[in-house]
Amino acid sequence: MSVENNTENNFENNVESNKETRGFQTEAKQLLHLMIHSLYSNKEIFLRELVSNASDAVDKLRFEALTNDSLFEGDSDLQVKVEFDKEAGTITITDNGIGMSRAEVIENLGTIAKSGTSQFFQNLTGDQKKDAHLIGQFGVGFYSAFIVAKEVEVFSRRAGTPAAEGVHWVCNGEAEFTVADTLRESRGTTIVIHLKEDEKDFADNWRLRSIIKKYSDHISIPVVMEKINYDVADDESDKKADKAAPEFETINSATALWTRSRTDVSEEEYKEFYKHVSHDHAEPVTWSHNRVEGNLDYTSLLYVPARAPFDMYNREAARGLKLYVQRTFIMDDAEQFLPMYLRFIKGVVDSNDLSLNVSREILQQDPNIDAMRTALTKRVLDMLSKLAKNDVEKYASFWKEFGQVLKEGPAEDFANREKIAKLLRFATTHTNVATQDQSLEDYVARMKPEQKKIYYVAAENFNTAKSSPHLEIFRKKGIEVLLLSDRVDEWLMGHMVDFDGKPLQDVGKGALDLGELDTDEEKKAQEESAKTHADLIARVKKALEAQVSEVRVTHRLTDSPACLVVGDQDMGAQMRRLLEQAGQKVPESKPIFEINPEHPLLLKLDQEPDEERFADLAMVLFDQAHLAEGGQLEDPALYVARLNKLLLELSH
Repeated sequence: MSVENNTENNFENNVESNKETRGFQTEAKQLLHLMIHSLYSNKEIFLRELVSNASDAVDKLRFEALTNDSLFEGDSDLQVKVEFDKEAGTITITDNGIGMSRAEVIENLGTIAKSGTSQFFQNLTGDQKKDAHLIGQFGVGFYSAFIVAKEVEVFSRRAGTPAAEGVHWVCNGEAEFTVADTLRESRGTTIVIHLKEDEKDFADNWRLRSIIKKYSDHISIPVVMEKINYDVADDESDKKADKAAPEFETINSATALWTRSRTDVSEEEYKEFYKHVSHDHAEPVTWSHNRVEGNLDYTSLLYVPARAPFDMYNREAARGLKLYVQRTFIMDDAEQFLPMYLRFIKGVVDSNDLSLNVSREILQQDPNIDAMRTALTKRVLDMLSKLAKNDVEKYASFWKEFGQVLKEGPAEDFANREKIAKLLRFATTHTNVATQDQSLEDYVARMKPEQKKIYYVAAENFNTAKSSPHLEIFRKKGIEVLLLSDRVDEWLMGHMVDFDGKPLQDVGKGALDLGELDTDEEKKAQEESAKTHADLIARVKKALEAQVSEVRVTHRLTDSPACLVVGDQDMGAQMRRLLEQAGQKVPESKPIFEINPEHPLLLKLDQEPDEERFADLAMVLFDQAHLAEGGQLEDPALYVARLNKLLLELSH
């Protein structure tokens, strides 16, 4: 089916001016080389990406035309047209969307570093199949055309500009591209793909149709191709098409998927639509499709991705849902509908209660948005709760990717704190492995009958947490402790006062009171120990008065000689290190030094008559306690000197 006589796409007679040749940036050259020579695992994705881009261009026209309907230029029949020419070996994709100006063509097609190219290369694995999945996610979908193309031409004109301001961009996938002004009567963009010799089988009616149905059936605008005449042979149909104006037919369903009934949408359609809205080739973990009618009238289709985006921890990065009003596209990345800690959720929301001229500023002031945000947040949390209950393995995979982001929730969303808390997962002394797979509900179910609190320890990493001397009394009594090692953990616990009515207690903070977990005999023995070793406590306090706020007999230790404890009102060590690393000033405070007077080292120390040697030994114990909790010594060299001095004394 030839398109050579189609005047819409025959640009050879156009007079071009202001022609220039430009070079790509280094990263762009690398990307083009990768597309041409490396990514062969799924070549047909080029059509998916180009049709998706064309659909976005049409959506943008619809949005801009809300305030300026002259942009339609008398043509409001929006569509994406796919044509091919077997003899010439070309595929042509045309949209009548917003189009591009010369400057936009140069920016969008010639300078691609801002589209995520650096992160794209950082995420490459060397596995062709996995790497091909990254296309689109990093905004480099257009360049997938070079997987099958020896040359790509782009003809475009921005809606609302004169025909003389058309632009023609050409690239053969090497180091340079050319751009020129040209006459273009119609707005929008046409991409002509000149296929490589061994890729010309893509210029086939049935193959193109099958790819469109596979990847683009869910797109809400028509994707059309020339109608097949089933009454004549294919070659006869080609001849007939050359003699008469071609008749086009819609290949995709062209109905906004979220507007359809859930019973009418297949699982595969949901998955393909996710890839369209997210530019992520991996399948989603789960999704929720819901229609709300009543005080508010809106439809939402929300997805949980299988993997984190490259910029997830950049809180300034674009996030949010695609917003439609009465099925008309309004904006990408409408962040007002979900809180920051759910920024990984993808999908669409379509409201009948918002005006078509809604803006980001208006969204921030509309009370309907707050109601929708509350409802959508609850829906996401319910979706995650259902996943955690019904598919432990999938939820574990989700947690590995997004757990640290979800931990931001209790601080940001007080109303849903308990619901979020049930979704959190931790490592604990119950399993003693680094995998965060234990819920607070699991912990509570295993609590001893007389246990009133949920205990946790926070440290720089899992091994430090697991080996913390603060856990010794808990291990002795068989009491489970949460092992926290994520950077956000101590901050998280600062906003989680309790769970299921049970207070959360940092085992390294304040005086340790195990309540009914201690017997009367144990409590009496603690009091007696403090009195018996009062002189030792006083000597250690004098030796370490510049380093500690208090010295006392420990209740935490059974095997270690000493440990450091944070005051009840003081900032924890993990949070202190985090703020210091961020360059923030933290309030000064001294730790409490707890000693185990029954330990052989303390018994030996108590018998030391030389006060100078006593002070050196006390400082070594203090520094060791600091190291045991993952801290860094202020003067490591002095610690080594003291230790060497003591070792030399022992050798004599």
